[in-house]
Formats: sequence, structure tokens, C-alpha cells
Amino acid sequence: MKRIYSYMFFFCLCLSAYAQDPQFSQFYSNPLYLAPSFAGSAEASRIAASYRNQWFHLPAKFITYSFSYDHYFSGYNSGVGLFILKDAAGTGELGTLSAGIQYSYNFKFFNTWHARPGLHFSYIEHGLAFNKLTFIDELMSTTIDGNIYPTPLEQVRDVDLATSILIYTNKFWMGVNADHLLRPNIALYDLKHRIPVRISAFGGVEIRRRGRLLNPIDETMTIAYMFRTQGTNMQLDLGIYWHRNPLVLGLWYRGIPPFNSQRGDAFILLVGYKTPYFNIGYSYDVTISNLISHAIGSHEITMSFKFLLPRRKKMGEVPCPDF
Repeated sequence: MKRIYSYMFFFCLCLSAYAQDPQFSQFYSNPLYLAPSFAGSAEASRIAASYRNQWFHLPAKFITYSFSYDHYFSGYNSGVGLFILKDAAGTGELGTLSAGIQYSYNFKFFNTWHARPGLHFSYIEHGLAFNKLTFIDELMSTTIDGNIYPTPLEQVRDVDLATSILIYTNKFWMGVNADHLLRPNIALYDLKHRIPVRISAFGGVEIRRRGRLLNPIDETMTIAYMFRTQGTNMQLDLGIYWHRNPLVLGLWYRGIPPFNSQRGDAFILLVGYKTPYFNIGYSYDVTISNLISHAIGSHEITMSFKFLLPRRKKMGEVPCPDF
């Protein structure tokens, strides 16, 4: 009976979460997923990859991968990016494959202020491995094949559009991203079900400490936030980073009590290694919500590599952290 209830829990969880987007704890290490305004924001060529294993103690896996490449064309003040996302949730691998192209343009105003509008046009493929599902009647009887539900479509395909704006100086940034503006259909049956528009607002400030001439210290403290709303769901992330070359440490809190739960959703612990060319970060989500008895913790690993960097650092680079 315990096994039966477990399968019921995972199946219902997949059905109730099918319209929600995957998320990353290290969203600043996944800048093109955060907003298309970050395409070219490194003022160089950049390759980034992320891996997230959410609630890894559960027998049903919730795994998300992403890969991106972006480049800044300084002669045109423009950034172009390519982004790919693969998400699989539950025993039936209910998931999404998304691939898109991004563009951003860098405006300069008030001497040290910059604005970067961005666009993201993407192709979305949504599907379910129906043959991997185990139904309750299959566990209770050996004479029933379990396929008592009408077989859905194997995959549905659609296109989508996102737009964003990023405003920043060399110490401060804030931005807004609107995703799923075309509200793509992801229904695996004849019914239409469209992804709700997702609005994200993010920002932060960097505080830099420098030493004396004979004892130089390059140390920064960064305070950042992220607010997201999609359909009836809302979420707030508040975090702080400490960076002293090459070590990065971070702590985040996710949740809006009592909207998520009485305590919130999770505390996020982060450690990273950062150089001008290569970054790698690891974070662990400590579950504090009502799911704590079923789902404990999430792993996330991010990496990025920059090349074709300019000889001199320009003022147009976004100051937000890489983790």
C-alpha cells in the first residue's frame, strides 16, 4: 500500500505541475534563461551550462539541463545568444525541450547608466513517456495492462516569445522579463492548455572594498533579489554573495510566507570558484516547506567559460554576480 500511495503522489504531482516552468537557484549563472537582455552582457563570447537535480531523494526524478552561448558585437552595441533547455519531471518524464535565439541592444545614457532591451524567440516541444507510467491497477492485478486512459499525443509543438529590459550602472542593476507572451499550447490531448505568462523582476547592488596600494584587496559583497509571478503562483528570492578572488560564497532564501508555506520554500547554500575566464558553482537547496517530509534538498551545478575578452574592461558590463 505504501508503494501504491507513492505512485499516486508522484502521478498527481506531475499532473498538477505541468504548467509550471523549471527554475534554477543559481539563476545569475544562467543569464539567458533569466532574461534575453543578458545576451552579450559579458562583452565577450560566453558558454554556460547548468544541471539541476531537484528533490533527489524521491524515486521520481526532476532533472533540468540548460546550455547557452552568447556573443557581444561591440561595433553594433548588440548581443546575440542561443539557448537550449531540457526538463524532465516524474516517472513519466513529463518534460519540455526548448531552443531559442536571443538579441539585446545596449543603450548608454546619463554617462554611466545603461539600458538593454532584449527579445527571445523560441521553439517548444512538450511530451510525456506514457509507456513509463505505472497505474494503480497494474500494482493490484496482474491481468490488467493498466492502460485504461486514452493515449495522449506523444509530443506537442509550438513557438514562444519573451521580452525584457535591463537597466544598470557599474554597481547597480534592475530588470523585468516577460516570458510566454504567445502562451504556447502544451496540452497532450485535444484540449487546449496554454502556459501562463511569467513575469520576473530582479535586481541588486554590489558593494566593493579595495585595499591600499601596498595591500590591494579586491572583495565584493552583493545583495540581490528575484520576484516571479506566473498564473496564481508567486515567489520571492532574497540573497547575498561574498566574493574574494577566487572564492564565492552565497546564501539565499526562497518563499513568501504564507503564500508558499508557513516557513517559505528553501534556504540555498552556494559555493563557487570564479576567475575572469572560468566560473564553476555548486548550490544545495535546503527544503523548509511542507514538502520536507517527502522531498529533501536539491543539487545544482553551473559552469561558464568566457573567451575573446576585450583587452580592457568596459563600463558596459553588467555588475550582477555570476552565481
